[in-house]
Amino acid sequence: MQTRQTSSMNPNRQFEILSRDTLYQGFFSLLGIRCRHTLFKGGWSAVLQRELFQRGDCVAVIPYDPLRDEVVLIEQFRVGALRPDENPWLIEIVAGAIEEGEEADAVARRETHEEAGCEILDLRRIQDFYTSPGGSSEKITLYLAIVDCANVGGVHGLEEEHEDILVRAVPFAETMTLVEQGAVVSAIPLVGLQWLALHREGLRREAARR
Repeated sequence: MQTRQTSSMNPNRQFEILSRDTLYQGFFSLLGIRCRHTLFKGGWSAVLQRELFQRGDCVAVIPYDPLRDEVVLIEQFRVGALRPDENPWLIEIVAGAIEEGEEADAVARRETHEEAGCEILDLRRIQDFYTSPGGSSEKITLYLAIVDCANVGGVHGLEEEHEDILVRAVPFAETMTLVEQGAVVSAIPLVGLQWLALHREGLRREAARR
């Protein structure tokens, strides 16, 4: 039995994993989990049987040039958006998987170079968050990367990973118009760009003082 205590109003929450089985192993994996947990009203839940999409931990990076007030956005094909009458080429920010033995900071720097062709001048860790904890283990470490957008653009990505990534430096105002118009439909860039909207003025003041 595993016990977790947090700052919740109910600090004595507990859960028990009864079984964990690999149902599928491929590019991703699928686990079958039987578990139960304590209830807010007291006692224990019934045994829950769930399938868990095992994605692993990833990084996401907001490349931003505070002097030019530009955001580096990327666009690439996403199989998860293959639906009738929808566009599977999504507007996103830099992101990538953390492989075993890797540090998140190093992955953020590597992916920013590979996916966007940017060299990071300053890297700041923002926070961790789950993308879809109802059925996926994926946890994102979000970063801000201060970059110089003067020569940003073109098509990037690793050929051996079949990446075909269109990169653009987009003025902040235009970026937020895309968000407000619903053109950004992927959750990770929405989280990152809204964080940037909250902190942009402070970043610009800081850059101007340098």
